[in-house]
Amino acid sequence: MPEGWQWDRTLFQGSAVHYERGRLPYAPGFGEALAATLGLDGRGRLLDVGCGPGIVTLPLARFFTEAVGLDPDEDMLAEAARRAARDGVDNARWVTARAEDLPAGLGGFRVVAFAQSFHWTERERVAATVLGMLEPDGTLVHISELDPPPATEPLPLPAPPYALIGELVRRYLGPVRRAGQGLLVDGTPGREDLVFAGAGFEHAGRQVVPAGQVAIRTADDLVAWTFSRSYAAPHLFGDRLPDFERDLRAALLGEAADGRFAEHLPPTEIMMWRRARAAR
Repeated sequence: MPEGWQWDRTLFQGSAVHYERGRLPYAPGFGEALAATLGLDGRGRLLDVGCGPGIVTLPLARFFTEAVGLDPDEDMLAEAARRAARDGVDNARWVTARAEDLPAGLGGFRVVAFAQSFHWTERERVAATVLGMLEPDGTLVHISELDPPPATEPLPLPAPPYALIGELVRRYLGPVRRAGQGLLVDGTPGREDLVFAGAGFEHAGRQVVPAGQVAIRTADDLVAWTFSRSYAAPHLFGDRLPDFERDLRAALLGEAADGRFAEHLPPTEIMMWRRARAAR
């Protein structure tokens, strides 16, 4: 958990409806790649901790008997359930809880996943708990985006002006990153490897799923991207939200008159951890 910050329920308040449209997807085929690496065959159970609207849970669900998505934000879980129904995923269920509430009577799992969510947790405590929830040969996977490699060909449209968006957010919300009711003075923590090792895991491999496809992004997509971020969750703007959105859209149109942008999909990095041999 970030130093000097305390979790509260407003961390992503109002962001759920913007998530699917705003966020870039993980690399196409990341689920199949992970399944091949781990030998997933439709048996066992998946736990996706901090699942949000099911971005990882749903693509992976078909490789398990059951997939459990856990998140403290009920709006995120409502979006996940909606997407599951839309996509015909019938073996997923959704649990409203924090990672710190684990094991929460959920039982054992073949795979426990954290997709860009572990840094929000009380990491040492959560890692130790998850170690005890894994089956003997189970795997903890940590999924994140990598910076895309340098482009060999120019993009067909301007790149999204993420720096400009960040400047506008700071103009409205102040220079220190907001997160729920608190501030992230020093950002979010890294070095998950040290935390996992300290909890009794050993590194079991790294997989990078390539991407690089060109994604066309509209101004609406980038507005959704902005509101999907914890530091720009809609509630943070209070009664200034309409003014912020107006200025955001004006800034985007100032960068591209037709409101269209392009960027490369980033590769997906999957770090895998298993119970240390001495602890098996």
